[in-house]
Amino acid sequence: MSADLTTPLPLRGHDFDAFLARITGERHYAGQVAHVGRLPERPARHAEPTAPLPEVLSRALAARGIERLYRHQAEAIDLARLGHHVVVVTGTASGKTLAYNLPVLEGLMADPDATALYLFPTKALAQDQLKGLTRLLESMSDAGTGPGADSEVDLIESIKPGVYDGDTSQSARRKIRDTGRLVLSNPDMLHRALLPYHGRWSRFLSRLRYVIVDEIHTYRGIFGSNVANVLRRLRRVAAHHGADPQFLSSSATIANPVELAEALTGVATRAVTEDGSPRGPRWFVTWNPPHVDRARVERRSGNVEAMEILVRLVREGVSTIVFCKARVVAELIYKYAHDELRRRDGALAGRLTPYRSGYLPSERRAIEKRLFDGELLGVVSTNALELGIDIGSLDASIVVGFPGTFASVWQQSGRAGRGHQGSLTVFVAYDDPIDQYLARHPDYFLGQAPEAAAIDPGNPYILAGHVACAAFELPLGPEDEELFGPLTSGVRNALEAENQLAPLGGLHYFSSTDFPAQKVNLRTISDDTYSIVDLTNGDRVIGMVDAISAPELVYPEAIYLHEGETWFVKRLDMDQKVAYVEPVSVDYYTQPVLDTSLRVTERREERWSGPERLTLNRATVTWATTMFKKIQFGSTDSIGYKNLTLPPQHLDTVALGWSPSEAVRNAVRADGRKPAEGLSGIRNLMITVLPLFVMCDRSDVGGVIDSSNLGHPTLFLYDRFAGGVGFTERGYTVWEEMVAEALRLLEDCPCVDGCPSCVGLPILRPAQHQDPDVMNGFPIPDKGAARVMLRSLLEP
Repeated sequence: MSADLTTPLPLRGHDFDAFLARITGERHYAGQVAHVGRLPERPARHAEPTAPLPEVLSRALAARGIERLYRHQAEAIDLARLGHHVVVVTGTASGKTLAYNLPVLEGLMADPDATALYLFPTKALAQDQLKGLTRLLESMSDAGTGPGADSEVDLIESIKPGVYDGDTSQSARRKIRDTGRLVLSNPDMLHRALLPYHGRWSRFLSRLRYVIVDEIHTYRGIFGSNVANVLRRLRRVAAHHGADPQFLSSSATIANPVELAEALTGVATRAVTEDGSPRGPRWFVTWNPPHVDRARVERRSGNVEAMEILVRLVREGVSTIVFCKARVVAELIYKYAHDELRRRDGALAGRLTPYRSGYLPSERRAIEKRLFDGELLGVVSTNALELGIDIGSLDASIVVGFPGTFASVWQQSGRAGRGHQGSLTVFVAYDDPIDQYLARHPDYFLGQAPEAAAIDPGNPYILAGHVACAAFELPLGPEDEELFGPLTSGVRNALEAENQLAPLGGLHYFSSTDFPAQKVNLRTISDDTYSIVDLTNGDRVIGMVDAISAPELVYPEAIYLHEGETWFVKRLDMDQKVAYVEPVSVDYYTQPVLDTSLRVTERREERWSGPERLTLNRATVTWATTMFKKIQFGSTDSIGYKNLTLPPQHLDTVALGWSPSEAVRNAVRADGRKPAEGLSGIRNLMITVLPLFVMCDRSDVGGVIDSSNLGHPTLFLYDRFAGGVGFTERGYTVWEEMVAEALRLLEDCPCVDGCPSCVGLPILRPAQHQDPDVMNGFPIPDKGAARVMLRSLLEP
């Protein structure tokens, strides 16, 4: 925007129309506002449960200012009372928590022996929910001692809620296990610490009546596929102890909530989807950075544009959250904004902070508290704050780059504005195909249906680990095939051949000395983490990173960004899994450059799309960080490269293969173009469009062009997870639709020869550590060649 940041905007009551009018009227304005969508205020729709809530609950809600329930809350309570498994699918801040808390608390009060297990995707969310639950129980206790109450109650002492996670002390763990009736945890802790030792939890498990699975839209891909098996193991162990729990789930808006809930839990589920909560008016602004060259190929940095919007909002007292796709981007925008605020309004610089994974838990908790208390005016975050952690009331959200799904866009947008309060969302587009398509068709945001979430609990790589875990917990019997799926017997036989299982009396017992849960990481294909250690301060640990990402983030001589500070990586010890860093003052940061290859190991199936042959393969992908480039702060300019020698990493996965037929290649040659150029452009387009057909991020899918497997150039799309999780299998099924979508996206782009907004976004491995602003430093493929190829594929 290059706007004048010295003059504050006269926002009265956060008049966002005035804010936009002021920006667009300035002489520095360059036409960045592509569209302004205004969503009207939505009134609340209330309803009452079929039978009234217990008096103590009603009085507690009234004490908190809740006189009536929303329609979806009442419907969820009625379904839960009837014994149905339920998933509530409504917007951010719509009161989904009460929709499951109320029937659970009602049930626990009615049955003093009953227990409940709450599962959250993050430890932070569990801690946050404990605070809210404790406040509700305190209100209930007060309501039970007020005028007209029947008796004194201390529900906190009766229900004994507690968080059981990796940060819980050993003494607190024993107390929760022995006396707790409502345990808040996460799937990882359930997997590693509860289920393997279920005998110690017999009191809790034998009385288990409710299992809450919160934010189920986050359980997709590799994580969701693992969690689905953990929940099946929970049902199995609970049944062993005599319980058959009821599952109550919540989700952001997705296309297939019932399908996902049932795939996760393995039980038939009813959905509640009519959101009865009120919503204040929303301004949704699509912001497209201007071109910086006469050829109109390169655009101004989206990170810098987002920083300038953030600075303007913070200077006007508009509490703002910025969502970024990558850790490095969160650190960059924070650094740029902090430096600008320190120059303009020194006091305001201290009211801004970054937030992302990789920070120590104590750092994240401190940031969350400062947000909730209103001490901070701005936070620059990855999607780590997308979930429902209570961070108080925010006025504006800035979404930097399309986050991969429309569900995430609305989750991030919904972090600003509560109840009838108005809010502003600014979507800042990067110079890549999806972002630019949305900038040219901004109404698409408001009219687009949410995506479906995909998981594959039967993935043999995933299943093998959980079958071993299940056998460790209880001997495997014939009935377990119905629980874990048709591949169970084959996986069981393979484990027996590896001497992990032993048959006896019609059952299979775990026979290894290993602890199988330790070998199964629910979230990544790596179970290891690297410590990032400050050499200058007594080897103090300042952060963590998983083993797969370490060679892409903390390679030797990398610049590691942490809370806006720059750290130089002196050494990466891959044996001890430690990156040694020291503070340094430099005017650049670094980005990895990776080399990737693919080898087909097995042809699973093939089909024909007209004259074109498609294959679905098992394949091994090999990649390594071969060099890094230095990027000057505040720009996208590379100021140097350096080669690296790091050991390669390997991934066994599933890949979709397409080799252009001779007819397609000849059509490109007849147009005076090179088939290889067209294939490169189509690879980039397909990586872009596949997430539109399955709920995944572009970083979940890779693309390689290789001639060694079939003897001629072949495009491979592959899942970035061991064994694959169904993404490219879905692409294999909807290939024709993907081709049509790719051609539409290409032809919609106004460029002539190709640009980053269509064919020119080569993504070798788009990790969470890469800045989308500087991922385009590679030759742009020939748009014309890609167009000829795609049109040929769609000809009858």
